Amino acid sequence: MIQKFLGAFIAALASALVLSGPVAATPAKEAPWLPEAAAYRLTLFLANLELLPWDDVGTAWAESYRGSEFAVGALAWLNGSSDIGPAPLLNAITRKDRQAVFAEATRLIARRIDEELDRAVMADDPARAQQAVRTARELYRAFADGIAAADPDASRRIGLAWLELNSSTGSAGVLGAGATPASRKTMEAAREVISLYLAENFLVDDFAPRRTLSALPETVVQSGRTIEVPPSLPPGSDIFDQDPLPRLVLNFEEQSIDETDLPLVAYGDMLFDSAQIFGNPAQDLGVACSTCHNRSDVNQRLFIPGASHQPGAIDVDGAFFNPIFNDRRDDPIDIPSLRGLRFTGPYGRDGRFASLRDFTRNVIVNEFGGDEPTPFMLDALLAYMLEFDFLPNSMLTRDGQLTEAAPEAAQRGEAIFNTPFAALGDRSCASCHVPDTNFLDRQAHDIGSVASAYDGARTGAMDTPTLLGTAYTAPYFHDGSLPTLAAVVDWFDESKALRLTAAERADLTAYLETVGAADEPYEAFDAENTAFRLAFSELTTFASTLDTLLPQRDAEHILLLTDTVAADLSADASTMSNLAARPEVYMLAERLAEVGDAVRADDWVAAETSWTAFKTEADAIEERAF
Repeated sequence: MIQKFLGAFIAALASALVLSGPVAATPAKEAPWLPEAAAYRLTLFLANLELLPWDDVGTAWAESYRGSEFAVGALAWLNGSSDIGPAPLLNAITRKDRQAVFAEATRLIARRIDEELDRAVMADDPARAQQAVRTARELYRAFADGIAAADPDASRRIGLAWLELNSSTGSAGVLGAGATPASRKTMEAAREVISLYLAENFLVDDFAPRRTLSALPETVVQSGRTIEVPPSLPPGSDIFDQDPLPRLVLNFEEQSIDETDLPLVAYGDMLFDSAQIFGNPAQDLGVACSTCHNRSDVNQRLFIPGASHQPGAIDVDGAFFNPIFNDRRDDPIDIPSLRGLRFTGPYGRDGRFASLRDFTRNVIVNEFGGDEPTPFMLDALLAYMLEFDFLPNSMLTRDGQLTEAAPEAAQRGEAIFNTPFAALGDRSCASCHVPDTNFLDRQAHDIGSVASAYDGARTGAMDTPTLLGTAYTAPYFHDGSLPTLAAVVDWFDESKALRLTAAERADLTAYLETVGAADEPYEAFDAENTAFRLAFSELTTFASTLDTLLPQRDAEHILLLTDTVAADLSADASTMSNLAARPEVYMLAERLAEVGDAVRADDWVAAETSWTAFKTEADAIEERAF
């Protein structure tokens, strides 16, 4: 028993040590939000964007947030569960008065907490009291991070008050046995701690003007102290990997070359998964290249309110990630696949970058506010991304012709695809999506899919996308406005007056679906080949570049690697099916963190020693830790 306790304690300690450093690129899932608390957090987030999306602020209160477990929005929820009316808040939203919206929304949440605490103290049975305390505490979540960042002593006092409330509500026991009465005195004392703080900080008559809206206590704002509240995404956000996980096809792996023998590629692989190369808020939120381009493909579930108009889309030049790069246009784009990247230039939805290197630097520095990458970092990222290959498709030859395995409808559609149309200037679909050059022509064309920004504007040209793998990358067009490949065919037929019959439309759609198909589009997991095993293999491969970097005494790039991989290895251990092996993986992460600590201390002997120990321990647990 003592050994088990010590093992669990050491594992927890190791995990805490690792995760107290740089934020892992593996984001953590949040608990559900109550409707009014969710609407409040969404309001803060949206009101900090420029341009402020007022319609979205109204929607945040009128409708349930995306993915909510509640069927109704905050207004309907308040109507059914509270005596507090939202009229002052709605009036402020109608007037588009940002400061007033903040003040009224903040006071509404504080009053709701007090309302539930009143119910808890006045409840005539323990079950009702406990439910009211739970509701009040869940509402308090809306303020909790601001209080913790600005006033940690108060945060601890309030935390103890919540514990006292929970423990003093009494219990009905089981069938009457073991019942305990509520301690009204203790409840009222604990409630007073919370309510007094709310009155002083969240129920004030006049809030100081705030450039950035947050849940910081008013007394702290009035003091003039500069407080950094850790960045957070609003309720309804989703930056997690999609399921099923796309299969990653790498050129070198298909040729049976081990990534550990390609240190530049392996380091680039690490950078692609590292939030450390970006600035905040992306870095603290764990956003990396792979967040959007999951396994080189498209993360179709990615969604951030105010920055995404639908899942799988993001406005990368908006206000959230890098305000200085904000183009003040509401123009989220459908995330493009990076498969076959070496063949698909120019880069960017509108083909504005001829160079992949320039495009990559722009993403890091401008879109996500990161520091200027070193030449080595750009070399490594490009070395890795240029290994991305298309998904194998046995219904297609290397020069883009259908094989006998393709269905008859697709073969009929192939003829239509290659037929010139007068309405297209005697060009065919294949004129731009050239079959023997991976179904693209490396040019940008204005096909009329982009609304003109002004009279005479020439801003509608978009880069020709490949058709390979498109069966798994819906929706389509630069803005994701068309949900299916059939809708794409319909759009061209109608907008270009191609006059296709219904049967021809169906055949052309079948052809596109066949060209865009793959033999094995997703990773196949089982009891042995688990998601953690895949992650463990990737992370230890990233670490293998230390064999090259340590002899070179390359402290900058070593620390970027150890900070990234140690945190991710510890975070990913939580997905292990073999619970008994978790402590070993936590300790392995700590071993890698020791390499970084030694490098920071300029103790290269200790760094080499810890790295050798890491390799030995990783080899020892690889076969039995899953």
